[in-house]
Amino acid sequence: MSIESVRSFFAEHAPDLEVLEHDTSTATVAEAARALGVAEGQIAKTLSLRAGDRVILLVARGDARLDNRKYKAQFGTKAKMLPAAEVEEITGHPVGGVCPFGLAQPLEVHCDVSLRAFDEVYPAAGAPNAAVRIGTERLVALTGATWVDVVQD
Repeated sequence: MSIESVRSFFAEHAPDLEVLEHDTSTATVAEAARALGVAEGQIAKTLSLRAGDRVILLVARGDARLDNRKYKAQFGTKAKMLPAAEVEEITGHPVGGVCPFGLAQPLEVHCDVSLRAFDEVYPAAGAPNAAVRIGTERLVALTGATWVDVVQD
């Protein structure tokens, strides 16, 4: 169902984008990079985080790690990953397929400036074997994301 919500989102907002389904898993950054034939940094991983009483999605380059100091300065709280059991319920996407498209409910989306190293990135597309190739600036525009700087340099 989740991959269908992503397809519906693209049909309405970006009909030129195609969900890329694979016979192998793309659930981890390493698996996605292998399947897509790109560097791990070019995978746009989406983290589901709790920031106080709200849930946010943070999209960052695949090989980046959160900088706790920067995160707290940006969001006013320590980074807390959503428990796996809550991820699909809140986002509408299973772990390994979480993306900022076709969400079950409106969520804040933030893109880390680390993504700007690439003209195009590959976020998941609602399933642990699906991705989409998208321009970095278009990703931000389509999702209404704000730019943040919260990963390690």
